[in-house]
Amino acid sequence: VQLQASGGGLVQSGGSLRLSCAASGGVFPTYVMGWFRQTPGKEREFVATISWSGDTTSYADSAKGRFTTSRDNVKATVYLQMNSLKPEDTALYYCAAAKPPWRIKVVESSSEYDNWGQGTLVTVSS
Repeated sequence: VQLQASGGGLVQSGGSLRLSCAASGGVFPTYVMGWFRQTPGKEREFVATISWSGDTTSYADSAKGRFTTSRDNVKATVYLQMNSLKPEDTALYYCAAAKPPWRIKVVESSSEYDNWGQGTLVTVSS
């Protein structure tokens, strides 16, 4: 599956952005989807993940209460709604797709993801 992330940009602290990740070339509803972010000199870190059906989500502590991930399996798109943004949220955000064993609903480890989008840059000014 190929992934194309979009929606990044420059926003003031306290503002909101919605990232989108469009999938093509695969059976989208069979994939667990994840969001990760990375800043220069740091490892890629987990942000959020959502099960293939959308009924289960998991978030990093830094994202809980501020970020929401959702998906539209008809449109083959996953979203990350980011509210109350902080300067420390500034990063390149990536979407990713995984096919874990059937009993695994969400995936937080980047090593479990086989397909990655190109990243979209989010910059939060103070």
